[in-house]
Amino acid sequence: MKRSGSAEELGAILADMYKSAPPKGLVTTILLFGIQYHDAIRAAGPKKVVEASGIGDKYHAEVNKGINLAEYVIPKYPRQN
Repeated sequence: MKRSGSAEELGAILADMYKSAPPKGLVTTILLFGIQYHDAIRAAGPKKVVEASGIGDKYHAEVNKGINLAEYVIPKYPRQN
C-alpha cells in the first residue's frame, strides 16, 4: 500500500472509499482505510487526513482504530464471500 502522501491526498482516498461504501459497511470501510494506509496516515497526521476528507470529525476514532488494527490484520484481496 501507499507508504506516503499528503493529508489532502489521503483525505481524497478516504472520501472516495466513504462514498463508495455500502450503507451497512461504512464503518468497516473506514477501518479498512486505516489498516491499508496506516503508515502514510501516521506520517500525515490522522486528524488532518480526516479533516481533509470532509467526511466529518466523528470518524477520526474509526481511522485510529484501523491504524491500531493494522499491526494484527492482513487484508485479503480481492474480497472473498
